[in-house]
Amino acid sequence: MATFVNNLQDSIDVDESLEKEVVKVAEKVMLREGYAHSELSIVFVDDSYMQELNFKYRNIDAPTDVLSFYFDEDSQDESEHLLGDVVISLETAARQAEGYGHSFKREVLYLTTHGTLHLCGYDHDTEEKRKTMRAVEEEVLRNI
Repeated sequence: MATFVNNLQDSIDVDESLEKEVVKVAEKVMLREGYAHSELSIVFVDDSYMQELNFKYRNIDAPTDVLSFYFDEDSQDESEHLLGDVVISLETAARQAEGYGHSFKREVLYLTTHGTLHLCGYDHDTEEKRKTMRAVEEEVLRNI
């Protein structure tokens, strides 16, 4: 298992400890979901970059907190492959952390968990799926 962090923004300082925590949570999700031999990238961006991605891939002309890009859709062996990218807007994460009344670190770890679960096949397009995904998110974060 390999997880890489790429910081493409300079609006918010990212220290090594945050990067290590992000890797830890992403790898915890991958292990839990049976992707122990997969690779994943976590990419930190600013709102401007995220807005470009959101418009290009979802036709929504606004930034969002996290986007997941699954790479290996044609793989026959889901346990060994390049899983994809989780792109997180740190500016949005900071605003959301303040709005929810918790730390920036907790918000980034939540978004990492959420984005990684999307790559593992979870979705929240129905109430039942949302509840299932939320329960797994809380379980992962509670155990860190």
